[in-house]
Amino acid sequence: MTTGSPWFRPSGQPGDEPIPEEQGAPQPYGYGQQEPYPHPYQEGTQPYAQAPHQGYEGYDGGYAADRAPYAYGTPQAPHATPAPQAPRVPHAPHVPEAAREAAYEPIREAYGAGETQQLPEVVEEAPRPVEPLPGPGRAERRRAAAKQGRGKPRKAAAPAAGTGGDAPARPLTRVEARRAAREAKAAKDSVGVVVGELFITLGVVMLLFVAYQLWWTNVLAGQETNQAKERIEDTWAKGESKPDVFAPGEGFAIMHIPKLDVVVPVAEGIDKTKVLDKGMVGHYGEGKLKTAMPSDKQGNFAVAGHRNTHGEPFRYINRLKPGDPIVVETQDAYYTYAMASILPQTAPSNIAVIDPIPKGSGFTEPGRYITLTTCTPEFTSTYRMIVWGKLVEERPRSKGKPSALVG
Repeated sequence: MTTGSPWFRPSGQPGDEPIPEEQGAPQPYGYGQQEPYPHPYQEGTQPYAQAPHQGYEGYDGGYAADRAPYAYGTPQAPHATPAPQAPRVPHAPHVPEAAREAAYEPIREAYGAGETQQLPEVVEEAPRPVEPLPGPGRAERRRAAAKQGRGKPRKAAAPAAGTGGDAPARPLTRVEARRAAREAKAAKDSVGVVVGELFITLGVVMLLFVAYQLWWTNVLAGQETNQAKERIEDTWAKGESKPDVFAPGEGFAIMHIPKLDVVVPVAEGIDKTKVLDKGMVGHYGEGKLKTAMPSDKQGNFAVAGHRNTHGEPFRYINRLKPGDPIVVETQDAYYTYAMASILPQTAPSNIAVIDPIPKGSGFTEPGRYITLTTCTPEFTSTYRMIVWGKLVEERPRSKGKPSALVG
């Protein structure tokens, strides 16, 4: 081990390293040199030879004095590894004891004998009220804008606190606003669905009612009238004797109106349920409205029938012209009447139109007449339409049908 090395000391402790003198900066070629550096491959030179070690000038031991120059290829003794040293702990600055006691000395005030010190009174401030934010929140403004719609004028904002109006409510959060919007939309949709279903149901019911009145009642009345005619014809075919009085609702004759292609049974009475709604023509034969029968030698044979629905046998009697035949077929004969006049509209209380000499018909003396009554205008029962006729032929059934039914 070399004792002259500045890195290894006998004691193993690092010492102060000598500071070498400043050496001049390397000079470029030609500055202060007489000849250039020798080429490393010049003849007579050893490029890998080691130059002798030069020590620092002014150092006491120096490398030259303590050790021989190091030559390349010379074996060296192994270096000794210094023992590990404990890290140095920095020392705290020294503070005098008097200074430390003065730093922690509490502040003391002199008190007189028997005196006490009163702590200052602490006054707590009252909590300041939280003023609500002026105007509606962002969620409320969005809902208001959605309700107003595009192109509509915006509603005035709610008055701010302190301006005379009520203080606005707490603005809703975004989640609350969306939930409220969904609930409002669901409620609105449910109300719309209920109202729509009610309107649809009402429309369907009305359509069904109209179909029933205008179509189905005619179907039912057609079935009733066919059955009534068959019963009447069966009775006539059996040759049973004709009763003097017919029961209400009992059929006793068949009316023919060739121009209107109407063939309808005639029953006793004008009861709506038993006679008229079944599609038959009813004879005024009860109480003060009692009129003559076709076989009577004098009088007015008055009948009533529906103009619309329930078979509507008298719907087009307003198309009859003077002279058009109206034939009443009974068990014994055919009675042919000629249409004489028409009263387009009169009050339902005007029962003089069915008198033996009907008023307004133009007849002035007793005779054998026929009166047809029905409702007008169509699909209403506000007024009555009256058609009168006069007997022109009475033909026994044994002679066959009259010319009005044959032609």
